[in-house]
Amino acid sequence: MDLSEAAAWDTNWAWSLPLIVLTVVIHVFGLALIDQRVVRVLSGIVGRRRFIPLFAVVVGAAALLATGLHAGEAAVWAAAYRLLGAMPDTKSAMLYSVGAMTTYGHAPVYLNPHWEMMGALEALNGMLLFGLTTAFLFSMIQKVLPEHRRGPR
Repeated sequence: MDLSEAAAWDTNWAWSLPLIVLTVVIHVFGLALIDQRVVRVLSGIVGRRRFIPLFAVVVGAAALLATGLHAGEAAVWAAAYRLLGAMPDTKSAMLYSVGAMTTYGHAPVYLNPHWEMMGALEALNGMLLFGLTTAFLFSMIQKVLPEHRRGPR
């Protein structure tokens, strides 16, 4: 590895680590807000006759809100790619970012070679964020279903 490659590597890490921290903080804050609302709504419908369909709708809404968080976080990475000149336009930057974050990566869109490590680090960030979302949805379900099984208080 020559000196220019090492400098590129360092720059990728220098930009990516703060972006990972920022998006994780945004995600945790957003999930906490969603949790407050969703658990409150679900606790209010515990014991109702049509609990399961209402439960499914509320969990679906929570999943949609969490998806919105992921989109916003991908937009943060896309903005960084545009700022750094790693992508030629906003559409390509967003497409690349969503592909990297979801580890899908099948679109024929590539970062400027200098910033390739940053794309891999975004994929790492995406795995962390999707893990948090999965844990959140599981936790939300675990909070409410036992209450429903016990019936109204």
